[in-house]
Amino acid sequence: MTLCKIIHAVLRPPVAAPLTALGGMAIMAAVWIFQYGFGYAPCPLCLTQRLPWLAAIALGLGAWACWRPAPRLTRLLLAAAGLGLLGGAAVGAYHAGVEWRWWLGPSSCSGAAPLPADLEALKQALLAARPVRCDEIPWSLFGLSMAGYNSLLSLCAGLYALAAAWKGKA
Repeated sequence: MTLCKIIHAVLRPPVAAPLTALGGMAIMAAVWIFQYGFGYAPCPLCLTQRLPWLAAIALGLGAWACWRPAPRLTRLLLAAAGLGLLGGAAVGAYHAGVEWRWWLGPSSCSGAAPLPADLEALKQALLAARPVRCDEIPWSLFGLSMAGYNSLLSLCAGLYALAAAWKGKA
């Protein structure tokens, strides 16, 4: 089988839909292994980056379930998954920029939270669990953090789902 035939085959919506869902499942399995297996607690931006992958799982499974009776709906669901993943790529890039100190992150997880109004509120804040900071890199490989890898993977998966949705109309 030639490379062109392989590309043509994987861009068909009935193939792309379950691959999109499986890709989301693989990413979620990986982040849960990092979180529960290796003890890397997620920051608020990390949790936000999971939402497009969870949506891609649901949309990919939905697209796969309806590809025979409703091919247009299949393409629409794949396109929605692709757009959501591109949004996830943007959030991942933003988070990576926060980690690399290119710009400031949200005050809720970058150390710029407002001071409590009174002594009792300060005491309660100090006794509460320390939030995971968005501007620290807990793990990296080849100079790229998890947020950076998420951005790249989300971009690739999003473009793939959009290409399959577009290819499916032919």
